Amino acid sequence: MFIGRDRELKTLDKLYHSDKFEFVVIYGRRRVGKTALINHFIDDKQSIYFMGVESNEKQNLENLSKSILEYSNGIETDTYFASYQAALEYVFKLAEKERVILTIDEYPYVARESKSLASTLQLLIDKYKDTSKLMLILCGSSMSYMEDHVLAYKAPLYGRRTAQMKIMPFDFEESCRYLKNMSDEEKAIIYGIVGGTPQYLLQINDKLSVEENIRNTFLNPMSFLYEEPMNLLKQEVREPAIYTAIITAIATGHSRMSEISTKVGEDTNVCSGYLKNLINLGIIKKETPYGEKTSKKSIYSIEDNMFCFWYRFVLDNNSIIVRGAADLVYKKIEAQLSDYMGRVFEDISAQYLWKQLLTGNSPVEFTSLGRWWGNDPKKKCQAEIDIMGEQDSNTALFAECKWRNENVDLDVLETLIDRSRLFHYTKMHYFVFSKTGFTKRCMEKAVEMGNVSLVKYEDIIDAMTHHYR
Repeated sequence: MFIGRDRELKTLDKLYHSDKFEFVVIYGRRRVGKTALINHFIDDKQSIYFMGVESNEKQNLENLSKSILEYSNGIETDTYFASYQAALEYVFKLAEKERVILTIDEYPYVARESKSLASTLQLLIDKYKDTSKLMLILCGSSMSYMEDHVLAYKAPLYGRRTAQMKIMPFDFEESCRYLKNMSDEEKAIIYGIVGGTPQYLLQINDKLSVEENIRNTFLNPMSFLYEEPMNLLKQEVREPAIYTAIITAIATGHSRMSEISTKVGEDTNVCSGYLKNLINLGIIKKETPYGEKTSKKSIYSIEDNMFCFWYRFVLDNNSIIVRGAADLVYKKIEAQLSDYMGRVFEDISAQYLWKQLLTGNSPVEFTSLGRWWGNDPKKKCQAEIDIMGEQDSNTALFAECKWRNENVDLDVLETLIDRSRLFHYTKMHYFVFSKTGFTKRCMEKAVEMGNVSLVKYEDIIDAMTHHYR
């Protein structure tokens, strides 16, 4: 089942039909669906597909030779090209007569072992770009490698590409397409526990309940997701133990650099390097209070929902799960699930606001959204705002999100208005997002003020999923 990636497919299709040399760079973290996208695109076209492996140069060259010669001769063969240059030049010449796609998947594995591969490609592109109808696709999961060695200014291939695509996990709207048979509430919870990574969404059976899915995937030692965070870290980093300690610290509420380093028992400079890598991998994000530049107040949180859920509920309960006591663990999860969903609901609400902006329905034309936290001098305490976004120095929006099984009362709106006064905007619009709905007092106040939008979770679902229901 192939879902989504409409924009990417459209772009690839357009490049394919240009009938001249094209060079596309596709990258993104593991499991995000890069290979599935490429396979879907090349399915009905003349194409050579080669997947690099973590092996030596000889092995990869033999595999590439096989892929090329099978394509051109239509039969398996035991002959190999003597060098990458000979193999690739053969393909460039082949493509002078017809449109051919050559995909080198997991390019970093190949290029790390063959130091001259990038320069060889550069040489051949410059030689054949005007005569060859080759469509070259380089794809890689090591994001830092692709950014530094393929896309960066100093890289040999710089300036040669005709398009690049960073493949991101699906947003909530796209993820819902995998979960057609679930109730609206279940869709949000599943998105909260596996996020938008296609490979993780495919582990979910949308005909079963949330509880059954959590038991089958996270509380079953034989399932794919049970070991996935560890496996992923082992593939990406050299010292998975330290990384695990850092993610665990963040998952258990230590969000500032000083707290993380104390918890892990490493110097802040050491932690900072590890955190950078985790940010590059799309696992952790660094946030500063909205509108502030200083990093003194920065906090770290887990960006990837699956990692967030796993480190919060699975890791510590490992020994119980292995002994088959899934019931005990599920009881713990169930008791904390609503609290866990608070952060997820903020993210879904922010995606709704972006959607409103892009469809021209937003009362405030913000350029970015973010959380804010800081000191309330009047009340002499810490204050937080779930979402805020600025249009200009006079106009902004403020939002509060509540994932609770009760209607949101007037006090929530009043607190939000109160906190917005810590800023100096003259025009403000307020959003309150609620899982279930609002009390009569709250709705009356919103009507009276005229600059308040009360949004229920079902309104979000309607706005996001109406076009493919």
